[in-house]
Amino acid sequence: MSDYTPISCDLYDKLESMATLHRTGTMTYKGESGDIQEATDEIVDIYAKDGADYCKLSQGTVIRLDQLTAVSVGDEKIL
Repeated sequence: MSDYTPISCDLYDKLESMATLHRTGTMTYKGESGDIQEATDEIVDIYAKDGADYCKLSQGTVIRLDQLTAVSVGDEKIL
């Protein structure tokens, strides 16, 4: 995937922490068609595939990490 832009290590670490601690967060991201979407859910997996990093939410939504535009957990804004 040549158009993937890696996210910062700090953000990656925070997302991994959310997943490890089973914390529910609100993630705003660009969908495949470019529309802005929002999901409030728990991250169950963070993985690499075809040269890009993704997170999978408990309800099955998969988000490419460079498409995240905002992430928050409770009152803490992560991105």
